[in-house]
Amino acid sequence: MSAAYKDYGYQTAELGWAHSYLFQHLRAMLGRTQGTILDLGCGNGAIARALIAEGYDVFGVDASASGIAIANAEAPGRFFVLDVSTGQLPAELAGKRFDVVISTEVIEHLYDPRGFIAFARKILADGGEFIVSTPYHGYFKNVALAIAGKLDGHFTVLWDGGHIKFFSRKTLAQMLTEQGFEVTDFVGAGRVPFLWKSMLVKARVASRKPT
Repeated sequence: MSAAYKDYGYQTAELGWAHSYLFQHLRAMLGRTQGTILDLGCGNGAIARALIAEGYDVFGVDASASGIAIANAEAPGRFFVLDVSTGQLPAELAGKRFDVVISTEVIEHLYDPRGFIAFARKILADGGEFIVSTPYHGYFKNVALAIAGKLDGHFTVLWDGGHIKFFSRKTLAQMLTEQGFEVTDFVGAGRVPFLWKSMLVKARVASRKPT
């Protein structure tokens, strides 16, 4: 498999263009949680470091060695390389359970999004929450893209390591539910309603039914 699928090739520690309009919504969904947060797919650590600066207790993991190197240069000891397909946290975080897992603009790049969600479920404490963002797709946006002649650009096959999954609110909620979550909140981000650039969904670990 090409390294492009595991290492984004980060060059700076700055927020990405999508993260810049997602951050305010992510922070609102987090509220003032006092628990420990894991940024799953943290990239260069920009989102996690912004939250750390505001007093949140955040760790980050990512498959990108270049991203983790940049993140640790800015906030040492908080970031670790992780290949989610192993199903295990890195040794430095082994055995930890997190109160919140966040993941921004990651799941659309993955061949196995169900496995990714299952991993988040596995490392969350009872009653823990998962906040995930991904580009938004819905009827009106898809029609607008078609009318504007931008479908080829939006669903491009020319970006190595690019988007391979395209979620609607319904399909993301369904996948979260399948993996043992209860969806509790939704917000669109960027642009105007129903033509949003991205969406954020918050879900809680579903109560286990008595056997």
